[in-house]
Amino acid sequence: MNNKKPLEHPRRPAVFFDRDGVLNVDTEYAFEIGKFVWINGAIEAVKAVNDAGYFAFIITNQSGVARGLFEEKDVHLLHQWMASQLAEHGAHIDAFEYCPFHPDGAVERYRFASNRRKPKPGMILDLLNRFPVDASKSFVVGDKPSDVEAARAAGLPGYLFQGGNLRNFLVPLLGQSK
Repeated sequence: MNNKKPLEHPRRPAVFFDRDGVLNVDTEYAFEIGKFVWINGAIEAVKAVNDAGYFAFIITNQSGVARGLFEEKDVHLLHQWMASQLAEHGAHIDAFEYCPFHPDGAVERYRFASNRRKPKPGMILDLLNRFPVDASKSFVVGDKPSDVEAARAAGLPGYLFQGGNLRNFLVPLLGQSK
């Protein structure tokens, strides 16, 4: 008879990053690798999250897909490129989540109001269900009120990043010294 309990993954806190305006300069519908510009301190911020033992997640509305400006494959290619850039600095994102839907979309299959589109909390809730996250120590970093609204709707604190060095903004939230 085997009395061993199944292995449980220890719960860890998470940082949920909005993408455009937080990790990269928001150029409106960013999807081209050649036009992507990291925010000052963004790579170092993700590394600080990794080093602190937190999950690092991206939650991003990508209505450009619904608007017919680019395709989902373009979002995936950009996220793969971001992951490779982060890896060169010893950093990583644990999961990239995006919402391609918009109720006013030009592409019919993406034209609806999704619970994953911020300010709805769907992307956050999906990640909380998929990963062993300690929600009591987790938070969202965004650049728009809709990011903070999504955080609150998921029961997490949300912080508005309004520019500057992302690492310097983030590290005090992790409880580390600069």
